[in-house]
Amino acid sequence: MTAKDRARLAAERLKALYPAVSELEHKNAFQMLVATILSAQTTDRSVNAVTPALFAKYPDAAALAHANPADVEAIIKPTGFFHVKAKTIIGASAALVERFHGEVPPRMEDLVTLPGVGRKTANVVLGVAFGIPGFAVDTHVKRLTRRLGLTKSTDPVKIEREVTRMLPPEEWTGFSLRLILHGRRICVARAPRCPDCVLNDFCPSSTVRAKGRRHPLTATAASVRLAHGRRTVAKHPNRPGTRH
Repeated sequence: MTAKDRARLAAERLKALYPAVSELEHKNAFQMLVATILSAQTTDRSVNAVTPALFAKYPDAAALAHANPADVEAIIKPTGFFHVKAKTIIGASAALVERFHGEVPPRMEDLVTLPGVGRKTANVVLGVAFGIPGFAVDTHVKRLTRRLGLTKSTDPVKIEREVTRMLPPEEWTGFSLRLILHGRRICVARAPRCPDCVLNDFCPSSTVRAKGRRHPLTATAASVRLAHGRRTVAKHPNRPGTRH
């Protein structure tokens, strides 16, 4: 089986298990952007615990751009690295106001010019908030794509480039988000739960092999429990996409 075959089969089976959603709770692109920045080096649960208060006080980029850093730090402290994160989200908000009329731009080229926004964050925002294909490579995606033999690289940009060549654009966002969920629940870093994995009959890193032939569309969730966030942003398929 080629890497491309594994990628397509993995995408098909994970689609039967997980929704293509982010666990970061948000109501619009601005909230998704800020929440994604805050999610660095912490859990989505920690971010979701602080963002309601944050967005209640600073509902848009204009409000957050003029916020007192100390006040922002006090709210987001549970997410860790709060001094840097407060400076970053205030700076990103200021840039949105100064250069994009306070709106989050739906283009990779623009997003990566914002403070604290790299390709991973930009791809999450594009895919989740705008419905524009993007393959976000976080620590889970990096681990799973290597375990599945889709890449040998540890560089996020190279992984993004290699994996997106294997799948049609309409699969990029969903596959990335599902890999993240699968990495949190089954293919964990220290002790992957291979016996419970629906990819164990073809994953090169699996410690077990499924008995018999598994049909790609009959996978069950086993002990996987989903606790995903809300996605309330409408897709905009006619907006310009990203270039890779």
